[in-house]
Amino acid sequence: MARRHDARRLAALILYQADVAARSVADVLDERRSLGERIPRFTDELLAGVGEHRPELDRVIADHTEDWTLDRLAAVDRAILRLAVHEILHKDDIPDSVAIAEAVAAANELSTEDSGRFVNGVLGRIAAERASAT
Repeated sequence: MARRHDARRLAALILYQADVAARSVADVLDERRSLGERIPRFTDELLAGVGEHRPELDRVIADHTEDWTLDRLAAVDRAILRLAVHEILHKDDIPDSVAIAEAVAAANELSTEDSGRFVNGVLGRIAAERASAT
């Protein structure tokens, strides 16, 4: 599982890099590959999924962040949330609890002291709403 953990972390960092540099994810991937970086297949899958579903992901995130707009979120938190919400909504082979735990760990490592709790709360509300709808 460490490989998936690393692939998720790389996906979050690429989403973050693209966001703060106002570049496309494809451009960031191309640049990293041209520098010899190996991009795991799972990272590619996650990034493609986020790209395909981004308007939906952003809407779901915005609907579950109380008193915060998507633009007000820290860029790294926004990247982590997009990735995790994609996993929750579109990756049926990944338990919601795993997506949430990975996102909280990423937020704790890459963002502010409070980001882990914030990410956990947002994703917990999304997962609970999804579970009650099924």
